[in-house]
Amino acid sequence: MNPTIIIADDHPLVLKGLEDFLSENGFNVLASAKNGKEALTLIKAHVPQIAILDIKMPFYTGLQIAEKCIQAKITTKIILITFEKDEKIYNEAKKLGIYGYVLKEFALDEIENCISSVVKNRPYFSPELLAYIEVDEAPKGLDTLTQAETKIFRLIGANKTATEIAKELFISVRTVEKHKNNIRRKLALDSKSASLYFFAKENLKYL
Repeated sequence: MNPTIIIADDHPLVLKGLEDFLSENGFNVLASAKNGKEALTLIKAHVPQIAILDIKMPFYTGLQIAEKCIQAKITTKIILITFEKDEKIYNEAKKLGIYGYVLKEFALDEIENCISSVVKNRPYFSPELLAYIEVDEAPKGLDTLTQAETKIFRLIGANKTATEIAKELFISVRTVEKHKNNIRRKLALDSKSASLYFFAKENLKYL
């Protein structure tokens, strides 16, 4: 079943293009908004599974809406669409547990993959964005991972769920979660499920 979606963008052509594209491809678009205030009102009224938000909008930005959803304990997963290849915004999005970040020039090419990934609780960030803000220094803590933790870290970065990792390594899901907790501790990551995935995705090249 397709997820319920609300979209918001202050550029009428982008909004219409995205809404038409999603509707034509069978997605359940409940409503659309042309500014941050409208978007937040719609999210509170409908609590959609996914909200696709422009980062820069009048009244509230996509990031501010994400923050307000967290404060109100609204479970809607946020996907941001933007022209901004900005490391500061990207880091802020990660902190807020944003599930998707799609660059507007690739939006119609990537949005289906992004939604499909987010529905499975797997964050999706535009490959173009990750390549643009790539950091070339290996983060601290990676060299402290054990062999088993490194294997699990690689599989997390390859989009595998705890259940899939357990099957692949012939261990229990509980053992996988225990390893994940150890990895988070060693790498000083917070306990949000998305944070370890982001970190793994960005830093696989150093292993």
